[in-house]
Amino acid sequence: MPVAIITGASAGFGRALARALAHRGWTLVLDARGAPALESLATELSAVTRVMTVAGDVADPDHRRALADAAQGAGSLDLLVNNASTLGATPLPALADYPLPELSAVYETNVIAPLALIQLTLPLLRAADSAVVNLSSDAAVEPYPGWGGYGSAKAALDQLTAVLGAEQERVRCYAFDPGDMRTAMHQAAFPGEDISDRPEPQTVVPALLRLLGDRPPSGRYRASDLAVTAS
Repeated sequence: MPVAIITGASAGFGRALARALAHRGWTLVLDARGAPALESLATELSAVTRVMTVAGDVADPDHRRALADAAQGAGSLDLLVNNASTLGATPLPALADYPLPELSAVYETNVIAPLALIQLTLPLLRAADSAVVNLSSDAAVEPYPGWGGYGSAKAALDQLTAVLGAEQERVRCYAFDPGDMRTAMHQAAFPGEDISDRPEPQTVVPALLRLLGDRPPSGRYRASDLAVTAS
């Protein structure tokens, strides 16, 4: 069975991806800050595959080590999905007013933590025909007012992914931009607004599965360019 680590797996895109991989026979190492929601998902998926959960914050070095150890215990690592993220200060502030301690926390979670987890798991990743997927955003490439903190962190993650792809010959490194989705984070960015027109996360998962199946060169890919037409 292939093995995947998925961070931020208790909700949104992470949860949808975990469900999809579980039903394809993957062994899963799942992370989230909310233990009850994570354990509920694990109970659901344990009926079809092996699931290990490590509740905690990816910004915590001890927690990242526990995730890497869990994958080591599973015997291999074929996929690392850095999905856990933080939006930062809300309502979304202009950069002129952005609280710098909050900005530092955004970078710690959205940039430093993914790289740190990659560093810890690289020996396992290099031993398999593996891939790293770092969840990106259109805010990484578009100058949306108010999105300077989150967007610049995702832009840094994109560049980090690109350089890793150039450096790692045996590991595919993908920055995956899912586009807008109907998630709690997206709702937090638009408080009080109706976001029901955004697609559900599970409708975006087939695009990532196509990316993983096709295994193109390392790089940045948008879900909209990987659309899977139902037959």
